[in-house]
Parts: sequence; structure tokens; C-alpha cells
Amino acid sequence: MKQRSVLVVLFDGIQSLDVTGPLEVFAGASGFPEVTYELRTASLDGAPVRSSSGLVLVPDGSLADAATPHTLLVPGGEGTRDPAPGLIDWLRLHGPRPERLVSVCSGALLLAAAGQLDGHRVTTHWNVCDHLARTYPAVEVDPEPIFVRDGRLATSAGVTAGIDLALALVEEDHGREVALTVARHLVVFLRRPGNQSQFSAQLTAQTARREPLREVQHWITEHPGEDLSVESLAARARLSPRHFARAFQAETGMTPGRYVERVRLEQARRLLEDTTDGVTGIASTCGYGTPEAMRRAFLKALGTGPAEYRRRFSPRPAGDPATTTKQLTH
Repeated sequence: MKQRSVLVVLFDGIQSLDVTGPLEVFAGASGFPEVTYELRTASLDGAPVRSSSGLVLVPDGSLADAATPHTLLVPGGEGTRDPAPGLIDWLRLHGPRPERLVSVCSGALLLAAAGQLDGHRVTTHWNVCDHLARTYPAVEVDPEPIFVRDGRLATSAGVTAGIDLALALVEEDHGREVALTVARHLVVFLRRPGNQSQFSAQLTAQTARREPLREVQHWITEHPGEDLSVESLAARARLSPRHFARAFQAETGMTPGRYVERVRLEQARRLLEDTTDGVTGIASTCGYGTPEAMRRAFLKALGTGPAEYRRRFSPRPAGDPATTTKQLTH
């Protein structure tokens, strides 16, 4: 059995969920036979740190005394805005040594300042993507996905995306069933693929100010299998198609067609993950009409077809011993 060590860097102003989320994933995986993660935390001087929410975290020791881990994880938080120079120096020296270098949320700013992201494709919290790209032009910033793997480097978007990334790393280390069981134990949405957008359609689009347009947004979400053409939606809003299309985009930030695409894709993914319904039925329910149309939509948005998506992200049937939470008992 290969033991993998994980070292989490702590500093004042840290986002506590960036730390505890991934740690809970690795700790949960360690409840399986033949799976062991050695988990440690360290601050620059070994002193306790205060998170952005006021929670005090007590590290296991100082970075100076920490052994080189298999996985070095750098969280984000308000403390990344003005980091201690000594922390950046430590990351510059020690960042190249671990087999995996990981950042969560704005922790990417610390790795970029230490020169660890130059020439790599990365992501971070949507709110700091522009700042990261402007400040460090040698870094290729992709603001869309929830996490990105580029060789030994792994970066994730904001806060809970760190859980998704940690689950992906557990799957890489110990297989899909371990990762899925940990996800269910933590009551998270299984494991979202890294190329999933940081926002759902409802979060990406603004809520329309006018009541008829808001009602149309809700209708689309609740009835993805209906006729959602511009003409049909315009009639529901009691506007001309031309006026409706302009008003919808002006108030939500995306075209009606784009909004419908996102809603249908999200609904299809949920059904593939959470049910045993056939692809043909799901395609019809979600408004694709044919399985081939749904396959093309999946390939365009996710780079994988519905069948492969289900294989990778759907849980085993109920009662399968590989999925019982008993395996998580220490």
C-alpha cells in the first residue's frame, strides 16, 4: 500500500472551506482498506492562523520543518491579497518538489507570485480570474471550468470546487468507486467533472427585472422538454419574438437559445447521474428529441458523450457493497 502525504499551507486570512473541504475528502478516503493519506497542515512559522470567517486553525507545525509531501495544497482567501514575502519565497523554493501541486480558489495567486504557474493552463475563482491574467501574463487563465489539470499542476475554482478537485485526485489515486462513495458520504453532488462551468444556467444568467421574463426563466427550468423556441417563449411573455429576444438578453446577459441549452444540459446530466433512465428517454425529457442530438450537445459542452458521462459520474446501483458507507468507518 502506497501512502500519500498531503500538506496544506495555512496563512492568516485563509478561506476555511478551502482547507477543510479537501481535507475531509482525503480523510474520508482513508477509511477504505488499502487507502492511506497522511494529512498535515503548516503555517510559515508554525503559529495558529485566523481564517476570513474568524475561525482559528492550529497547524501541525511550520513550513520550515515540513517534509516534501506527495501533494502540496495551497488554499485561497483574503490573505492572498497581501501575502507574507516569506510564504512566497517558500513556495518558490518548495513548489517544484512535490509530485502534485494544487491550489484552491485564489490560492492560485500565491502560486503565480512564486512563479509556479508560468506556461500552464489554470483556473481560479471567477472573481479573480481577470486579476490573475493581467498580473501574470505568462499564465494561461481559463475562467470557465471548476478545476483544471495540467501535468503535475491542479488548480480549482472557488471554495467548494476544491472538494470536486480533491475527489478527482482520490479517483486518480484509488479509483472511481472510492471517490463516489466519499462524495455520497459527504452529501455532495457526486463528483462534477473539471470542465463543468463554474456557474449553472441560473447562476450565470442574471434574474430578469420584469415579471414576464422572470416567469419565462422559471418555465424554461421547469419544462426543458417543451417547445422552447424564441417564438414560443415570446408568446408566453406576450411580446413579439424580436422584442423578447432583445429584452431577454439585455436583462439576463445571454440569449434565450443559450439559456435553454444550459438548462437542458444540466437537467440531462442530473438524470444521467441520479437515475437509471435510458438515454433515449432522457433525451426526450430534456427536449433534445433524439439521443444523437443530446450526444452532440454533450460532446460540444463537455467533450464526452452521455454514455461515457454516466459511466464516469453515476453511482453504482443501490445495494452494491462497493458503495456502502461502512467502508468509511475508521
